[in-house]
Amino acid sequence: MALLDKLPIRWSLIPAIAAIGAILLVLSGLGIAIYDEQNYRAQKIREATAQGEILAATVTAALAFDDRPAAQEYVEALRVNPQVVSAGVYNDARALVAGYARDPGGRADASVKLAAPAFVGRHLIVVTPVAEAGQHLGLVALRIDTDPIARRLSRYVGLGLLLFMALLVVGVLAAAHAVLTRTNSDLADANRNLQEEMHERERAESALRQSQRMEAMGQLTGGVAHDFNNILMIASSGLDLMERTDKPERRKMLIDGMRQAVDRGASLTRQLLAFSRRTSLRPEVIDLTAQLEGMRLLLDRSLGEDISVVVDLPADLWRVQVDPSEFELAILNLAVNARDSMPGGGAITIGGHNRPAGADEAVLVDHVVLGITDTGSGMAPETLSRVFEPFFTTKAVGKGTGLGLSQVYGFSRASGGDVRIESAVGLGSTIFLLLPRTEAPLPVSAPDLSPVIRAPGGQGDLLLVEDDDGVANLVCGMLVELGYNVTRVDCAAAAVTALETNSGFDIVFSDLVMPGEMDGIALAREIGRRWPSLPVLLTTGFSPGVAAAAEEGLTLLTKPYGIGALAAALDSARPG
Repeated sequence: MALLDKLPIRWSLIPAIAAIGAILLVLSGLGIAIYDEQNYRAQKIREATAQGEILAATVTAALAFDDRPAAQEYVEALRVNPQVVSAGVYNDARALVAGYARDPGGRADASVKLAAPAFVGRHLIVVTPVAEAGQHLGLVALRIDTDPIARRLSRYVGLGLLLFMALLVVGVLAAAHAVLTRTNSDLADANRNLQEEMHERERAESALRQSQRMEAMGQLTGGVAHDFNNILMIASSGLDLMERTDKPERRKMLIDGMRQAVDRGASLTRQLLAFSRRTSLRPEVIDLTAQLEGMRLLLDRSLGEDISVVVDLPADLWRVQVDPSEFELAILNLAVNARDSMPGGGAITIGGHNRPAGADEAVLVDHVVLGITDTGSGMAPETLSRVFEPFFTTKAVGKGTGLGLSQVYGFSRASGGDVRIESAVGLGSTIFLLLPRTEAPLPVSAPDLSPVIRAPGGQGDLLLVEDDDGVANLVCGMLVELGYNVTRVDCAAAAVTALETNSGFDIVFSDLVMPGEMDGIALAREIGRRWPSLPVLLTTGFSPGVAAAAEEGLTLLTKPYGIGALAAALDSARPG
């Protein structure tokens, strides 16, 4: 008290000082509440963004292969977090691939779009892009629940009331502020640690992906180089031997061998394109029994004498609509894979049955199920989980590309079906190919592609647009044999100039991919605009523009092609 007596304090000001202090403390408390609310929102955004990025990284492969069950499985894993109200995975067309919602209306609809994280009511919405190697695959959207604003503010209302009741609350608020500051500091430290762990994980995942890419490239290089070197060896040796013999039967045998090599190269290219989803399927209605019976000779030659093949299909098996060549390639890949698991010989059984819609939770429409069963060594679980991965193979380098089962997977998904596998070590394997049923009738028999003998020049004048000199020389030879007068240019701009100079051309035959500003599709559009009665036939081995050409109704001939296919395509493109 002696010390207080010495202080120059006017006791009448104590209430005012207390009131002012309380007001200041209330304002300080409000400021702290606002600051904490902002920190709370920022923290929620960081946590939700991290969850979205992890989900986007997890479903990348599922989106790339349109694997909806796998995507749904990854999404369902989020249910353990009660604050995740809904989650959705969308493909590049904004169509929902997988998702769930805890409340009706919680799931975002097809209008979801990429935007910054935003609070809508008590929910936080985060949309994260899904991309792989610079290619946009789709989006993932999360809706996160937050504490109600009233519940968060209630902590500060009580403190504010207490401030007006007693000046002693000043100390309490000071202590509370200190605690909050320390808490915020701890949260900031925890957040920094979390960010560092996330960055470290991203670096580790990036290193792992790079390692996997390098391993895949090594496998791809060895397998593809081996196969193509064999093809080149056959062609090179065949040409050398043709120069050394005049016997017609010997030359015919060599020509057949080189054609077989070309077919093998085209088959390998189709495998690569089927896996990458860059090949255009040409679905037709087929009878599976007749199609497989037609493959018997091919299977017998490919598998060897120590492998027996049994085709056991019911007579009432439904028709399907698939690309016949890709179907045969898928069956051949499965058969060769089964053969390699039976080095001492064995049996392959191809069976099938109809599966109506509803017989399986994952099958929503009528399907035909083909089962390819072998008596081989089977697969361990760790191998089973990777068999459909690109370039994955258990064979030595140079013995396989690892694309066989990937082609089967890509074909089945692109055909609207699925592929499943059952296997156990020592018990063999069964791969089930699920293909959707079609009610469409079987097509009429395809016309004979053998070209008729035509008089030189009798088919009219043809403008050939081809930038590769080697290809152009061979195609010119075929066109002359088919009776065309050929004028060749090396780019689309030169083709337009030629048409402006000479209006007497009867048809234009152009490559799809060419140097310059115009490709084959742009050239076809320009010709359709300026010379609408002039037919155009396009050709390509591979191009992202194949789908665009089909959408515009342009006639397309796929490389490699023979003179018979060329004649049929030209006749189809010309009116009458």
